[in-house]
Amino acid sequence: MNVFVGLSGGVDSAVSAALLKEQGHDVVGVFIRISLPGYPCTAGVDKVDAMRVAAHLKIPFQEIDLSEEYEQRVFRASVKEFEQGRTPNPDVLCNREIKFGLFYDWARAQGAEMVATGHYAQVKNNSLYAGVDTEKDQSYFLSLVPKEIFAHVLFPIGHLQKSEVRRLAKKFKLPNAERPDSQGLCFLGPISITDMLKHETSPLPGEVLDEEGNVVGTHEGVQLYTLGQRHGFTLTAHTPDTKPHYVIAKDPEFNTITVSANKFPQGAQKTEIELTEKNWFSENPTVARYRYRQTLIPAHVEGEIVVLEEPHYAPEGQILALYNKDECIGAGVIQKSRVY
Repeated sequence: MNVFVGLSGGVDSAVSAALLKEQGHDVVGVFIRISLPGYPCTAGVDKVDAMRVAAHLKIPFQEIDLSEEYEQRVFRASVKEFEQGRTPNPDVLCNREIKFGLFYDWARAQGAEMVATGHYAQVKNNSLYAGVDTEKDQSYFLSLVPKEIFAHVLFPIGHLQKSEVRRLAKKFKLPNAERPDSQGLCFLGPISITDMLKHETSPLPGEVLDEEGNVVGTHEGVQLYTLGQRHGFTLTAHTPDTKPHYVIAKDPEFNTITVSANKFPQGAQKTEIELTEKNWFSENPTVARYRYRQTLIPAHVEGEIVVLEEPHYAPEGQILALYNKDECIGAGVIQKSRVY
């Protein structure tokens, strides 16, 4: 079978390519080049590592540059959401728009029967499932990818633990076997969301309010905060005995955040979430999460509303992924969230 593998230069995609070749597939390694001005781009180093892997495995190597598309569809779209006080997830958008959007379409047009990546996830019966390694499971990041795509997708390491992937990298004598895992944002290199936002949005200091609207402190810029956050702002009357305070509301127009020592309203038991950009495969979720590696939350659907059976500040703009046990049955972008 003809399989195009996205080679990032990292160990996970390299082992994926090695396993596919060992299984007898005709493997083509493809490096997705993305470089944005002003960021610590690692594309040069990554490409060299990807080429070395392809040469070691004796497989064809190709490159596709999606820098412009990534900047518009993922990067600028995310920055715009942050500016409006929402909390998007650029890595989820990258998988939908770039890796399993433009790259997938290009690979299929080039004759690929299947497209593979080094994600820790699984495909069973054309459906998305969590990876076996719960610490590395990346099904959350894939939850907005349309289900029909998975009929032509392979995740060769999704059934493995990370430690086993490292062992296989040495077994296959891959030239990048000792390369550390990448950190930071997808394609942007070792940079945090906070640093990116400071660079792009020029946040201005503002006032921290209590629940009655009194000014009780200062913050660094409303774009830098998400609901439920308990750090990064200064309380004027803070003492060693001051209880932790949580961000419970944001006002981008007036550049204020509201905090409370009570994480949730008294008596709160559930969270009601309205989604947009729905990518549901089934309407019978049992659990959900709105952050990567977050402990799964008991959940169910009531009409068009997802109900988390616990109180949570689920930030608007974030992705809510829905599961039935270990099967990811879809996701959506959080439009509204209400704790009650």
